[in-house]
Amino acid sequence: MSHTIAPKPFDQKKRLIAVQILSGLVIGALLFTRPGWNEASNAHELIEMTGLALVLACIFGRLWSILYVGSKKNSELVTDGPYSLTHNPLYLFSTIGAAGIGLMFGSIIIAAALGIATCLVFLITARREAAFLRGKFGAAYDAYAARTPLFWPRLSGYRDAGQVAFSPVALRRTFVDALYFLAVFPAIEGVEYLQTMGYLPTLMWLY
Repeated sequence: MSHTIAPKPFDQKKRLIAVQILSGLVIGALLFTRPGWNEASNAHELIEMTGLALVLACIFGRLWSILYVGSKKNSELVTDGPYSLTHNPLYLFSTIGAAGIGLMFGSIIIAAALGIATCLVFLITARREAAFLRGKFGAAYDAYAARTPLFWPRLSGYRDAGQVAFSPVALRRTFVDALYFLAVFPAIEGVEYLQTMGYLPTLMWLY
């Protein structure tokens, strides 16, 4: 008698470790790096404000996404709201936030590097999660995958049944995570102050 092995969800610990390593490297690099733009220039201010806007978009996007998926991830196939635009809105908005952090620092190069590195980590995770969902939900997932992109959104595909049963616990956890994104702004300002006062050496200038 043959037994069907139930698919197992992707181990999120691997993704978290990759993100933590990436974050550590970025923090270490930013301590000794300064933006090439004059910090009093309009260009620097515009880049910073654009970065702040992207981080805010990340926070609101993640909160919007968690309202739909809540604690149902891997147990139900969520296809409405942000999940009708992309399979992975949480990963998409996190990637936007990572690029925003680079811009808040005042560097387009750092923003591009952070955005690309974060995107690659989440794309690998998304593909492995897709294999799990296909094994669990079968034809229903195949139909969903046929009309919805894996990562980059398709705005024309938006749909919403108008019924959302969210998880307060998941929403609270996502809100706490959002505070870390907001804490980056004063942290970057603090690093810039220490660099200006000469307490931190500048090893590299990046535009």
